Amino acid sequence: MGKIAVVTDSNSGITQEQAKAYGIRVLPMPFFINGETYFEDISLTQEQFYEKLEGNADISTSMPAVGSVTDLWDELLGEYEEIVHIPMSSGLSSSCETALVLAQEYEGKVQVVNNQRISVTQRQAVEDALELAKRGKSAKEIKDYLEETKYDSSIYIMVDTLYYLKKGGRLTPAAAALGTLLKLKPVLQIQGEKLDSYAKARTVKQARMLMIEAIKSDFAKRFGDETGENMHIFVAYTKDREAALDFKAQIEDAIPGREVEVVDPLSLSVACHIGPGSLAVACAKKLS
Repeated sequence: MGKIAVVTDSNSGITQEQAKAYGIRVLPMPFFINGETYFEDISLTQEQFYEKLEGNADISTSMPAVGSVTDLWDELLGEYEEIVHIPMSSGLSSSCETALVLAQEYEGKVQVVNNQRISVTQRQAVEDALELAKRGKSAKEIKDYLEETKYDSSIYIMVDTLYYLKKGGRLTPAAAALGTLLKLKPVLQIQGEKLDSYAKARTVKQARMLMIEAIKSDFAKRFGDETGENMHIFVAYTKDREAALDFKAQIEDAIPGREVEVVDPLSLSVACHIGPGSLAVACAKKLS
């Protein structure tokens, strides 16, 4: 019997294929599209999602069914002594709160991590959990570490179009109309629970520079690491991978000696609110 199993959800950006390589389990997030249920990376690919999104389909997000979660936990506890479960940020979905309630019936064998991560930073939390398990830490110790360091990450996201923010009710029609007229490219941030406004740019070029400067500022002011030597750096995107790879090169030019470690699609749960063409830069402090 193994000691610790690690579980996350598809908001981490970890595919089912990658999960096998990691030795973890990934719960697929459900989507309701024109009245039908789809599961991310099971019956819904990235390409299919954007085709439906841009075709003006009615898309809403949901969370894994209670039975899907508990059935997986029960299965894993037949092989492992403990589980570390890392869902998406509690500020962006109720799936974390639901998992916390369900875990109360498991007498401490399931430790649910509420560390406010999503996408590439959630992926990093999974990798940190795996490393801590290798070091012999218990599920409770892993949970405590991940929650104590939950604010040791940042995400900045440039939104290419205001259409989806307006559609989701996150912008008033008047604000969206004005922003579209002025061709604004909002930059949003995730530092903790919520997706918040950070700045407004007039061009994609300006938005990219704003995000790079924001990350460099966080290195120095939030994390006390001027060069970013002890930080992971990531790029995430919606739909346009070529733009993401170009942004990766631009970041590496702007921060000499530092490599962008991961270029991943943004979670579809985020993508349905911001639309295609978005770019993000993220960072997370390295495990000590």
